[in-house]
Amino acid sequence: MNVSVKDIARLVNGKITGDENTNITNVARIQDAVEGDLTFLYLPQYKKYLKTTKASAVFVKPEENFERDDITYIVVDNPDKAFQKVILEYFKPEFDLTGIDEDAFVHPSAKLGKNVAIGKFAVISGNCKIGDNTKIYHGTVLMEDVEIGSGCLIFPNVTIREKCILGNNVIIHSGTVIGSDGFGYSTDEKGVYHKIPQIGNVVIEDDVEIGSNVSIDRAAVGSTVIKKGVKLDNLVQVAHNVTIGENTVMSGQSGVSGSTKIGNNCIIAGQVGIAGHLEITDKVIIGAQSGISKSLTKPGIYFGYPAKEMSVARKLEAHFRNLPNYSQKLKELENKIKELESKLVSSKEKDLS
Repeated sequence: MNVSVKDIARLVNGKITGDENTNITNVARIQDAVEGDLTFLYLPQYKKYLKTTKASAVFVKPEENFERDDITYIVVDNPDKAFQKVILEYFKPEFDLTGIDEDAFVHPSAKLGKNVAIGKFAVISGNCKIGDNTKIYHGTVLMEDVEIGSGCLIFPNVTIREKCILGNNVIIHSGTVIGSDGFGYSTDEKGVYHKIPQIGNVVIEDDVEIGSNVSIDRAAVGSTVIKKGVKLDNLVQVAHNVTIGENTVMSGQSGVSGSTKIGNNCIIAGQVGIAGHLEITDKVIIGAQSGISKSLTKPGIYFGYPAKEMSVARKLEAHFRNLPNYSQKLKELENKIKELESKLVSSKEKDLS
């Protein structure tokens, strides 16, 4: 790709300081960029690289100083978003899988839409339905009665179990399992565990992206539901009968226990554990490594184990950090009390004498 700074500035409505005819052939991080690269400066901690970057052009905010004359600046309000827009327009990755590979297995009863692509050793089982322009990469397995919408991208070695349903424009990364059995067991009088059949499915709505090595369990009865616009990071666990609301994002190594309902537009940071049969309302933010043991009924920011509203959690954390000081002060107060008690006893003894 070869695009001029002038065209890039026009795309993002940016103002150029420097040579508008500079040619851009790639994009890169500011500390890694070389000649021909476009980069961006957004966070203050990366400002030190502006003096040494070898990039040909850089997105900056209006308040930035233009100290170098060997670099072209493109001034925008949001450098990170402008950078993303350029990538989508000029440098978006192309996935060139086309047609149905001769080593793929497609059951005769499966129904494929227009321009469906299926890679090597992929398996499309009986009665599956796949929408137009969907790409299914090598080694992916769709079991019976799976439905996938249009414009989906399923990367290698994904497993989608029977009767699961995916909407349009869904992206699933390698190693993920959709519709694995939920963790359902009951014990008999001897304490032996017996498997409870998991006969539901998973429903994933439009515009969802699921990272690598994610497990989404099928419902015991009914559906585990991932609603429109949800983004799940790598190594996320979603248990049976969970519902995750629209445009909620969940970071890596977080897990949701069975039958919990998470609202819309929530942000769940890494390594968060959420207990089962809870309800989390809309617009909740949960800090990393928090534990959710009860329902969260008010929007806001929560942190800690068990999780508390952030304002409370910060106060408690401040007190925890000061416990050694508190302990020392308590010892000093105890010693002073002992001294006072000793003086009081001595005074009484003198009065009696």
